[in-house]
Amino acid sequence: MSTTPVRRAAVLGSPIAHSLSPALHNAAYAALGLTGWHYDRHEVDEAGLARFVAALGPEWAGLSLTMPLKRVLLEVADHVAPGAAAIGAGNTLVFEATGTTAHNTDVTGIVRSLRAAGAGTGRAVVLGAGGTAQAAVAALHDVEVDAVDVAVRDAGRTADLRATAERLGTDVTVHAVLGDPAAAARLLEGADVVVSTLPAGAADALAGARWRPATVLLDAVYAPWPTVVAGGAAAAGATIVSGLEMLLQQAVAQVELMTGRPGPESAMRSALDAAVLARR
Repeated sequence: MSTTPVRRAAVLGSPIAHSLSPALHNAAYAALGLTGWHYDRHEVDEAGLARFVAALGPEWAGLSLTMPLKRVLLEVADHVAPGAAAIGAGNTLVFEATGTTAHNTDVTGIVRSLRAAGAGTGRAVVLGAGGTAQAAVAALHDVEVDAVDVAVRDAGRTADLRATAERLGTDVTVHAVLGDPAAAARLLEGADVVVSTLPAGAADALAGARWRPATVLLDAVYAPWPTVVAGGAAAAGATIVSGLEMLLQQAVAQVELMTGRPGPESAMRSALDAAVLARR
């Protein structure tokens, strides 16, 4: 029998069957030579998260959390990293000798993706106000954009996003324009960076906006790809960043947190490309 210690990790959420995280993390373990490490997926809802975590044994290294668990994670963790606390949500739980710590690598994923695309100072627009939008506001704070406009359908449902901005010391201006495609398109005019956190199809009406060729658009949607809005922006010469790049970069950061080793980005990218191709 093998004496290699088993280490476990997994992604939790509901629904979770679609998750590409196992392909990314297991490829990382193979590239790092971490024999005995395994990453899986588990269907867990908000009511079941605390119970699931409490039942885990010492072999567990960490968890990835997707919707709808990102906010309740902070209530379950023993400790909360400053970045996750500022955002009010996390996507990673790391198991350590001193207890569990919640982190938010969504921010890291967005920052790395935007910087690789050449995004920096200027005016940014965030589409949406959910958990990913909160991470986007934090990421735009880190890349030091000059101003952040947030486009929403209902300004009355932006309390969490406004709280995130206040904790970060970032000024955001909220515009209730998503119900009016013409007004939303006008908000996009002249933007240097646009981050769409809207679900698939919700931003389609903005494909024909007056996109600047110098604009960087990060669309968090990655299936189906390209999205209609990404296609429209690309046709105008904008630089497009797929949600797959954000997914990859946040997973690289998770591997680093859970294993203590640099995430093998090249191997993880190849595994992600293969997983996406297999689904098509």
